[in-house]
Amino acid sequence: MLASAFAFFFMANIGSSFANSDLPDLGTAAVNTFSLEKEMVYGDAYMRVIRSSAPVLNDPVLNQYLSELGNKLVAHATGVKTPFYFFLLRNDEINAFAFFGGHVGVHTGLFLNADSESELASVLAHEITHVTQRHLARSLEAQQKSSTATIAGLLGAILLTIAAPQAGMAALATTQALATQSKINYTRLHEKEADRIGMQILVEAGFDPNGAADFFAELATRYRFTTTPPQMLLTHPLPESRITDARNRAAQYPNRYIPDNLNYQLAKARIQVRFSSFNDEAALSLFETQIKKNAYTFKEAALYGKALALFRLKKYDQSEAIIDTLIKQDTNNLFYIDTKTDLLAQRKAFDDAIVLLEAQRKLKPTSQVVNANLANIYVESGSPKKAIPMLEELIFLDKQNILPYQIMTDAYRKMGNKALEYYANAEAMALAADYKGAIDQLNYAYRHSEGEQLQIARIEARIRQFREADRQLEALK
Repeated sequence: MLASAFAFFFMANIGSSFANSDLPDLGTAAVNTFSLEKEMVYGDAYMRVIRSSAPVLNDPVLNQYLSELGNKLVAHATGVKTPFYFFLLRNDEINAFAFFGGHVGVHTGLFLNADSESELASVLAHEITHVTQRHLARSLEAQQKSSTATIAGLLGAILLTIAAPQAGMAALATTQALATQSKINYTRLHEKEADRIGMQILVEAGFDPNGAADFFAELATRYRFTTTPPQMLLTHPLPESRITDARNRAAQYPNRYIPDNLNYQLAKARIQVRFSSFNDEAALSLFETQIKKNAYTFKEAALYGKALALFRLKKYDQSEAIIDTLIKQDTNNLFYIDTKTDLLAQRKAFDDAIVLLEAQRKLKPTSQVVNANLANIYVESGSPKKAIPMLEELIFLDKQNILPYQIMTDAYRKMGNKALEYYANAEAMALAADYKGAIDQLNYAYRHSEGEQLQIARIEARIRQFREADRQLEALK
């Protein structure tokens, strides 16, 4: 009467490391035993808090692009001991950061200010190195002689910074004030190491070694006389010696032409239209000016940006005419396919959208873009049951992605399956650290399980896990 036992079993076992693991005791002084397992647990906890307190983008196209770029770099890194998870925050500030468990956050402002993919890749390579060299854990280990409260305060302040940036920075500053001058120097050594190893990763992954120096130089020029530098320069100081070192390192590699990547410019255009401070008219004017003056790296990216702006202005026919032209030139480009799907859905041409996406799915069966779009189309077109297998696969491939749970909640709602609707919503809420809300949803799922003993047992187990996870999160704060 409800969904299959397999579907429920699948969902019930999508547990987080945080929900099922014990946080390390912050009262211990044995920080030198800060294991990789503990890093993974903290990283999961911090990521959940970020989802609850910051504008994390759930854009499949941008997420897939960033993940593919990040993993291309990780493939050339040494000392990789954790999975990597790359995510975007909607924020015009120029910044990127890494924390426990291979999590790398990138502000959309970085795309807005990097001229090429090599410049963006240089920043990602730097942050990847912070993770592979375990700089955050090493910073904690360097404070073994500090008091236990200082170490616990630093860990708590990291979480507080994520949850409430201003209060967190104040707490973090207070904690660090207790550290010695050698601690500050240690941090500077971390930055030098991340620059040096990051450059190696950048080059081995096939990017321009000058990407780092070019980006540094642009930042230095732009903010030379400002009293309020971007966050990236507060956390990654940029003395002249750093730019010089980057130039010297780049000069050691053979000089070769590295063309920019069209997909980077498409991602940048997408952010400019959908996730920046531009209003829709200004975005349209920006790309029309680029096209008129031939002021673009790729004409296709300027046209794509124009099509997106026209879509937002509800000039659907004009937008679709551009997208159709772009698809003829590049049939399988997912940036174009995604927008074409939006256009077809807007005029309720669901059958056409399904044909388009099913063809793409044969080519890219694990694509986040294709599966999320296709699942959403099936839900909107009145066939929500067909969406469930695709959403289950997306969750299996990326347990940290909240979007499949959100679509799944809608799908089960339209199927009239209250138990699994509440269950899926509980998982989405838990990913945003709302364990109390998740437990409430599970209680609703329990009431609608209609005596299904297997489902009831799964729900009871998940409630216990979420209660423990909530207790541990409160202790961490």
